[in-house]
Formats: sequence, structure tokens, C-alpha cells
Amino acid sequence: MTASVRHLILRANALYIGVAGFAGVIFDLRGVLYGAGPQGRALAAAPYAAIGFVEAHGLAVILAVVLWRARPERAAHLTALAVGALLGTANLAFWQAFIAMDALVMGYLTTTLHWTFVALNLAAAIQVNPAIPRRTLGRAR
Repeated sequence: MTASVRHLILRANALYIGVAGFAGVIFDLRGVLYGAGPQGRALAAAPYAAIGFVEAHGLAVILAVVLWRARPERAAHLTALAVGALLGTANLAFWQAFIAMDALVMGYLTTTLHWTFVALNLAAAIQVNPAIPRRTLGRAR
């Protein structure tokens, strides 16, 4: 896998979590302030739970910026993998939230994309070949 393909994976992952995170923050604020949309149904009975929604989606936006600017190195792919695994696992662990908000399509789409990027970043991390100068191989200092 070339560096340009690995870079494309990081950028696509960043674009996805950035757009989804930004939209999530907007929907979270609409839900808690106006009782509108899927989050409005979830937050009506517990408006203070909005802090978790806004923090999670806001951090996704911040991480999107980090991934967008990252070099296609193993550490960046492992970071992206960890972000996707956390978000995808949270979606699965709290799947009832998608049911309660009548947002199953959103749940299916976001969870599938999180795990798709986990797989892509794992493949990219495995493919990274760290440059080790040949002359230093076999020499201990």
C-alpha cells in the first residue's frame, strides 16, 4: 500500500468523523435546546445528558483535524483505528439509543463506517514499512 493511499485513508476517515461530528453537535444542540430531532426525543427526559453527546461529537471534530493533518505513518493509522474502534464499540454497546431515537438508519450507517475505517487503518498500519537505514542494521551501539 503506497503512502498516498494511506494518506487518502486518513483523509477520508477525517472527513467522515469531522462531518458526522459537526452534524452531531448541531443535532445535539437542537435536541437539548428545542426538543427537535432524534436527540430531542432522547434528551427530553434527561437534558443534562447532552453534555456527553456534545463532548463526544465535539471531540470527533477535533480528532478529525488531527487525522486530516497527520502523516501516513503507523502511529497515525493506529490512532485512527483506536478512534474508530471506540466510536464503533460505543454505538454497538448503546444500540438502544438508536432505537429510542428512531434513528436506526443513522446507527447502521455510522457504525458500519466506523468499523470500515478500523479495517482500513489496520491494513494501512500493517503495510507501513518504517525506513531503517541498511547501514545501521546489525550494529548495536
